[in-house]
Amino acid sequence: MIFYYVRHGDPIYDPDSLTELGHKQAEALSKRFALYGLDEIYCSTSNRAIQTAEPTCKILNKDKTLLDWANEGHAFADFNAVKEDGSRAWSFYIPERIRQFNDKEVKALVDKWYEHPYFEDTNFKRGVERINRETDAFMLSLGYEHDRENGKYKCIKKNDKRIALFAHEGFGKAFLSSLLDVPFPTICTKFQLSHSSVTVIHFGEGDNVYPHLLQWSNDSHLYKESALTGYNNSLDI
Repeated sequence: MIFYYVRHGDPIYDPDSLTELGHKQAEALSKRFALYGLDEIYCSTSNRAIQTAEPTCKILNKDKTLLDWANEGHAFADFNAVKEDGSRAWSFYIPERIRQFNDKEVKALVDKWYEHPYFEDTNFKRGVERINRETDAFMLSLGYEHDRENGKYKCIKKNDKRIALFAHEGFGKAFLSSLLDVPFPTICTKFQLSHSSVTVIHFGEGDNVYPHLLQWSNDSHLYKESALTGYNNSLDI
């Protein structure tokens, strides 16, 4: 199985939708996926994710399956933190939380990182447990049983499909952390997901399946279409 995780295009968060650039990015994505096709398309219930997936669904003549558990709002409720001014933001955007995530004591706890006293006033544990539960159920529906203790999967049903999930950055960091058995503090502070980017993971067959990360946050479709490139409109790369 080849699994594609796709972040939505350039967004308008209120009202939840895409900018003109975001729609162009979504069109570019559809041409990328048209090259080899997709067998199944999944999508967050957010409008910006749905609008990003629609051109691909149209060009491939495929329906999308909506997954409410992939909606950004649920992830934000669990992985936000309080800023100095009292407002809330993603924890991985707050300097003090970034420092804590990379503390050697936190790293030493590995997959139980959220049990560190730094995080006793957060919903991080709840969020990790929810994401793990939903991710494992989703992967089982695709034919892969997750052995978290040993960081691997068992293929219980042959799957040669190409499958895409269109969703978000904040949710994506938690989801990909869970999917790949990489602690969330590492993923959320060291790995970024740009607008309309594609992360590609290959799952093989057998009783000992270790997913191979082939591409992370790839945006080659934008260069192919000569669309405006750069990381989230902030860096020319």
